[in-house]
Amino acid sequence: MEVKITEENFESMKNGSLPLVVDFWATWCGPCRMVGPIISKLAEKYDGKIAVGKCDVEENEELAVEFGIRNIPTILFFKDGKVVDKVVGAVAESQIDAKFQSLL
Repeated sequence: MEVKITEENFESMKNGSLPLVVDFWATWCGPCRMVGPIISKLAEKYDGKIAVGKCDVEENEELAVEFGIRNIPTILFFKDGKVVDKVVGAVAESQIDAKFQSLL
């Protein structure tokens, strides 16, 4: 299940009991629309093991600035509240899935 990540709920999600994957995106971004369904599919696959969220950079500029998001889509992988990996741009589902696996 995917969660909408906002500046209000980000800290509690990041410091939750599960690893967290955040997809930074925007509605006008073509590559984001290619990656979005992959993230949704992996959110279902890892439900209960990894928390997955989507963060609209236009609505949450402070988070985008905090993590230096310059290109979207950018997917950040958090474990124990810290960024442990990231993917920038539209990449293959297998590459993203491998990053999910590394969080477990």
